[in-house]
Amino acid sequence: MNRKAKSSHSSSLLNQKQGQPKGKNTTSSAKKSHIRVFPLNKPPSARKTRKQSSTSTNLESQGTAVSPNSPSTPQKPTPQKQRIVQQRRRKRRSKKPVRIIPTPLKIVLRLVVITVGISTILGSAISIANSLNTSIDPQDPVIPENTAENQQQLEKMFSVVTLGQQLGNLETKLQNLIAQYPKLQAEVFIVDLDQKNYASLQGADSIAAASTIKLPVLIAFFQDVDAGKINLEEKLTMTEELKAGGSGGMQYQKTGSKYSALHTATQMMVTSDNTATNMIIHRLGGQEKLNQRFADWGLNVTTLRNPLPDLEGTNTTSAEDLAKLLIKIERGELVSLRSRDRMLEIMSNIRTNTLLPQGLEKGATIAHKTGDIGSVLGDVGIIDMPNGKRYVAAVFVKRPHNDPQGRTLIQKISRITYQYFKLNHSSSFLEEQ
Repeated sequence: MNRKAKSSHSSSLLNQKQGQPKGKNTTSSAKKSHIRVFPLNKPPSARKTRKQSSTSTNLESQGTAVSPNSPSTPQKPTPQKQRIVQQRRRKRRSKKPVRIIPTPLKIVLRLVVITVGISTILGSAISIANSLNTSIDPQDPVIPENTAENQQQLEKMFSVVTLGQQLGNLETKLQNLIAQYPKLQAEVFIVDLDQKNYASLQGADSIAAASTIKLPVLIAFFQDVDAGKINLEEKLTMTEELKAGGSGGMQYQKTGSKYSALHTATQMMVTSDNTATNMIIHRLGGQEKLNQRFADWGLNVTTLRNPLPDLEGTNTTSAEDLAKLLIKIERGELVSLRSRDRMLEIMSNIRTNTLLPQGLEKGATIAHKTGDIGSVLGDVGIIDMPNGKRYVAAVFVKRPHNDPQGRTLIQKISRITYQYFKLNHSSSFLEEQ
């Protein structure tokens, strides 16, 4: 009777549920969805807890097979596994924890180390500097003079032209020639620009420079052009104080006339214009400043003492000074290559060609500067031979006033020198065997 009643009651409930519209009794159905229904034929001990059920579900999702007969409690580990676990625990306990220094403390320590190191280095440098310095009395007037002298000596050391061997055979030939002119005193300095061998006959002796002093003045002019102190197109004014007699035609122009700096320097060399020379010297700062520059170049006796024309011969130089000056110019010192080329071009157009050029053969060229004050005659220049040889010749002759033999001697010295280099050019040694 009870089972029939239950079945009829359940069927009536089912019919009511099917007859109800959707969306009703959602609360009772939701509650029924959380009810776990266990089979009646399994004991309660076989029911899984929620944790075990989730574990088996995760294993199934990862693809791991779960045996339905596996026990609900985990298996006890073997003795071997227990020993391994204990050993790992001992190792972890034995390790000492590493203390991590905070970042600000690291920065402070590093700054301290760097500060100590820098202090040590500076202290050592100061002690070394103190040991090298000498006590200087700022009121002692001798110290600045010694310092200036030392500076000049250093500049002279770096400006020295290193020469090779003496050309003994050439010197002998020139001595035999000069001996034929007892009234004349010749000073000669010849340098082979390839081998740097040289011949010198009283070449270092001081002598009146005449117009050859214009050569170092021209070099100083182009130095200032290279330094940007002088513009080649700037105008120079010819004043009455700067006008000079003797060579050149600018003296006949109106006072106050203006000429470009390049034109003035060119006239100083090409026509040996004395007025142009005085204008250039004035533009460069005067005689004293130029003399200081001459000394800085390593010139021993080249000095300006009076404006041009200086017929008394107070402005001095030597054959060796001017020859070494031309060596510096030839190897690209003192002035830029552009200024050097412009200088040599100007010196190739000198109108007076009665001295050194007369001893050269056809095809040879010369860039030079002459000088003549009656008692002294001179010519210095760079000579290029057709065979490729290049040499410097500087020749001065003291003579009775306007004695024509002085010109003849310079011409013959030039001819002997030219023939010497022509015959010895093919040999690796310039000395004749």
